[in-house]
Amino acid sequence: RLRQRLARRGLRLLLDFVPNHVALDHPWVESHPEFFIRGTEADLAREPNNYVRLRTSRGECILAYGRDPYFPGWPDTLQLNYRHRAARQALIGELLRVSNQCDGVRCDMAMLVQPEVFQRTWGDRALPADGSPPVDQPFWPEAISQIHQSHPGFLFIAEVYWDLEWELQQAAFDFTYDKRLYDRLLSGQARPVREHLMADAAFQEHSLRFLENHDEPRAAAVFGSKLQAAAIITFFVPGMRFIYDGQLEGRKTHVSMHVGRRPYEPVDVELRTFYDRLLQALKRPEAHEGEWRLWNCRPAWSGNGTWDQFIVFSWEQDDRRLVAAVNYGPVQGQCYVTLGLEGLAGRDFTLLDLLGGARYDRDGDGLAGNGLYLDMPPWGFHIFEMRERVTPKPHRAARA
Repeated sequence: RLRQRLARRGLRLLLDFVPNHVALDHPWVESHPEFFIRGTEADLAREPNNYVRLRTSRGECILAYGRDPYFPGWPDTLQLNYRHRAARQALIGELLRVSNQCDGVRCDMAMLVQPEVFQRTWGDRALPADGSPPVDQPFWPEAISQIHQSHPGFLFIAEVYWDLEWELQQAAFDFTYDKRLYDRLLSGQARPVREHLMADAAFQEHSLRFLENHDEPRAAAVFGSKLQAAAIITFFVPGMRFIYDGQLEGRKTHVSMHVGRRPYEPVDVELRTFYDRLLQALKRPEAHEGEWRLWNCRPAWSGNGTWDQFIVFSWEQDDRRLVAAVNYGPVQGQCYVTLGLEGLAGRDFTLLDLLGGARYDRDGDGLAGNGLYLDMPPWGFHIFEMRERVTPKPHRAARA
């Protein structure tokens, strides 16, 4: 019923799918213990933070906690064995069941089941305990293909790190988390951000952009004065825009997912107003269906290195044009940026800032030639709508 109500409002429902591990009391512990990574008494003695002894109707067994290769195990989970063929088929069955209830899944730590990562984490411990032949083919292409046979439009989103985003996009994921952009924005350096946005268009379009999620600290608590500039870059570039609960209100307290409550925090009215304007700008069709382009900036005058703080890009669809300009740096900056948009020559334009109300009249020949001059404060930003300015012609007196 919830899904139907969402659909009537033009919304789709995504659920969280955790492929790497299950809870300690999962029914498979009784019915299919072979689905899990097994341990020995020596493993438990040597690594008590990675293994647990469980009592079942078949007797005691030692199973591995779910984990990634860089941290101790998660003690409320058990690790599934992706080299066991029947376990893989059971997981695809779970995905099929879930796909009948929603429109897509966000796959938790999706890279952990990639063959190279799984082998690095578990090695020979992942050899099936029942003696069945191990499977080393990638899981996701097989799983996604089977789901799409029944649900062609079903959406797959991967939570993924360690520069494996492109690999999982090639495995048929629709979108992958873009933690690299987040990290570069948090560092406050414009050039690495700009270089990241130079990646292949296919990668950009299948990236999920965020400023916070359940694992990261609250953006309002860590980004400081650069928060709004970072939001412009995050949400006004191609890909999926991911906004976390409480982000628009400026919450600063990071609450663990294991806690079902949070402290009261007053709404940051200034930030909420900013996000309202940003979301209005994002509703424009050119910001979804248009062509996105990143532009090169250059010094406003010799010796002025502040041009390197600027990130300027545009969205264009037919005669609809938006230009976003951000001074992603801690000091006042100046630059020129030549806009190679179609149809500027010989026309005049008014640049209206959708976020701040600024208004500038510029001729298209100048914008396409020497370029748009920008002089902006630290962490300053604009989203300009370019409207053609038509100068009325003088009326001639009628002849008798």
